[in-house]
Amino acid sequence: MSKVAVLKTKPETVVEDYGRLMELSEFENTLPKTKETIIKLNLSWSLYFPACSTEPWQLEGVLSKLVDAGYRNIHAVENRTVVTNPRKGARLNRWEPILSNFGLDFKPLTDVEWVSYKPRGELLALDKIFGDTYTIPKMFLDKNVVHLPTQKTHGHTTITGALKNAFGGLITSRRHHCHKMIHEILVDLLMIQKEIHPGIFAAVDGTVAGDGAGPRAMHPKVENFILASEDQVAVDAVSAKMMGFEPLDIPFIKIAHDRGLGVGDVDQLDLVGEDISRVNYKFKTKKSIVISGDQLFRRGALRFLEPLIFHTPLFFFCIWASEIFHDYVWYPTEGKKRIKEFKQTEWGKLFQKY
Repeated sequence: MSKVAVLKTKPETVVEDYGRLMELSEFENTLPKTKETIIKLNLSWSLYFPACSTEPWQLEGVLSKLVDAGYRNIHAVENRTVVTNPRKGARLNRWEPILSNFGLDFKPLTDVEWVSYKPRGELLALDKIFGDTYTIPKMFLDKNVVHLPTQKTHGHTTITGALKNAFGGLITSRRHHCHKMIHEILVDLLMIQKEIHPGIFAAVDGTVAGDGAGPRAMHPKVENFILASEDQVAVDAVSAKMMGFEPLDIPFIKIAHDRGLGVGDVDQLDLVGEDISRVNYKFKTKKSIVISGDQLFRRGALRFLEPLIFHTPLFFFCIWASEIFHDYVWYPTEGKKRIKEFKQTEWGKLFQKY
């Protein structure tokens, strides 16, 4: 039976609580110490915004436990998208000083070798997007992977978590083309992870969770929870349930569950730690203007324009428009108001200490 650990936490004890969380989820049974370990960070925005990207205390807590448990040869990585810069993100999200304290370097996946990979299992969608030219980072082969997503909504996938975090590691910056079949793509990526990684683990931060038009233009809500599991489907299902969604109504969870890649039915899970039977954040997924526009041209009434919009130099205008909207319109106006409110919370004060 798949196990998911959930704990309540607070800023004063969060680093130690991550260690306790990982013990409850029996991470050492999942991640062989004889293998190198990839820490797959989550960068949804180069700028810092609460609940958007891997939190510094999340990174510190997981690294502390891994090192204390005797894991060596740990590599912290993240990719870029058409609208994010991994080195800028590592600095502004306060990952750099933590990695430095552990003697680790940050490796943008744009700087590593990518190699062709032919999945052994049956694909649902990747081959329809990339044909026979699918590539993955060579450094991922035969290494453990630990995902560090946050608990938040997402306009493309209802919620985002462990499965979606692989999206940023196993696909190049052209992964925006996958939005048309995003749920099937996430299931394909989980299958590939099971082929290439000896151990897979996720520690999800819900200390401050994101409600609304995720993964960026959200309302940060203090919830004080952290979750972990070796079953990526299960931890996403529990996260979805806590946020107020029915997990098996979310296509990527249902498809992965039906294909035997994990357990998406919360009633079939071994939940340890906190009693979450009455937890319901009552989150609602909304869509930003950028995601709404993307879906309009990929799957909506204007889908006949998809080849022109996304497969010609016109796409650079879309990138520019997204960056202008998020970084120079929404963030300085509405975003900074929400960050100001967040800074008054205990989690906001902790972030500033990093």
